[in-house]
Amino acid sequence: MKRLLILGFLLPLIPARADTILVLPFFNESSTPNASNLDWIGESIAHTISQGLVSRGLLVLEREDRAEVYRRLSIRPNAHLTNASVIKVGEALDASRVVYGNFEVTPAPGGGDASRGRIRIRAFTLDMARMRKGPEFLESGPLEELAQLQSHLAWRVLSSLAPELAPSAEQFLAEHPPVRLDAMENYTRGLLSTNPEQKHRFFTQAHRLDERSSEPAFELGRLYWSKKEYRLAAGWLARVKPNSPRYSEATFLIGLCRYFTGDYRGAQAAFEIVAERVPLNEVFNNLGAALSRQNRPEALEAFRKALEGDPGNPDFHFNVGYVLWKQGQFDAAADSFRAALDRNPEDTEATTFLGRCLAKTGPRQNFRPSEGAERVKLNFEEGAYRQLKAALEGRKRN
Repeated sequence: MKRLLILGFLLPLIPARADTILVLPFFNESSTPNASNLDWIGESIAHTISQGLVSRGLLVLEREDRAEVYRRLSIRPNAHLTNASVIKVGEALDASRVVYGNFEVTPAPGGGDASRGRIRIRAFTLDMARMRKGPEFLESGPLEELAQLQSHLAWRVLSSLAPELAPSAEQFLAEHPPVRLDAMENYTRGLLSTNPEQKHRFFTQAHRLDERSSEPAFELGRLYWSKKEYRLAAGWLARVKPNSPRYSEATFLIGLCRYFTGDYRGAQAAFEIVAERVPLNEVFNNLGAALSRQNRPEALEAFRKALEGDPGNPDFHFNVGYVLWKQGQFDAAADSFRAALDRNPEDTEATTFLGRCLAKTGPRQNFRPSEGAERVKLNFEEGAYRQLKAALEGRKRN
């Protein structure tokens, strides 16, 4: 299970972790024929609430974490959880608060085609520390207005959990404009699917039906990224809007796509944008790699920032040593390669470069930066930064 990581050198300064929120899929209580075809709505409600909370800086556990715990506890994805099961899942994920609920869709009177029916959504919050349930939130209206109902529910949950972070309802809804119902359905079915081809079909259809939403574009970008089709991935990821909670991650992946296609200046620009928003070690490291491939002297500073954030990472030591070696600072480079080997004795490449440093052998005369040995990081732990930021802000308030 993916864990939220805290920047290592600051961990001892934090007295307690920041609160984390778990949003569970809402259970389908509809009694209409083929009611199971509406199960996707429960995931859609949970996703909308999660994204609404994340957009205001709250720490929300990932779907992958929740799915892993469901598997471990042998809970079916669409199961109706008892209060005891809600608590059990919350404890397994070390959540501070749990958001859960149910929904019911009723057919339109007379069975006409003018409406797909009405939906009634009930939501609850649970304080895990006090084992105390919060107020009930109720939203109801035409099914066609599901997007508005979900967003308004997300605002109400946000206002309950963190009133100091909640804007007015009007502002929040303006920041989360409604998406067509059929686009939402395709997008959510794409999230739920385990087949890459089906995911691609659902996300493509969702984007075609409503291009205002960044989320299908982000997921399509990730699919192409996983297949190493970097230019196609970058094209989709570039459609993610700056106000999207996925914008920083999308831009990080754009930087990697450009890096792997040899556009080092473009990669630098992408990583600089991310570094301003989410100053993570991996971002500074990759920025250093993009600068190093351009033979820019600022590469060393960027690599050192990454190393300051995580002195235990052998790749960060290697990258500092590599830039120093290219600059002919063989003694200092040798120290960095030794540090890398202290942390990973089986690093044969670091051993090779250490030997070159000891022999005072620099790059060959026709060496090209694109042939470099810089090491980039593929992970993007934005949750780590938000965890750290929230914990430090809590420390200041205390």
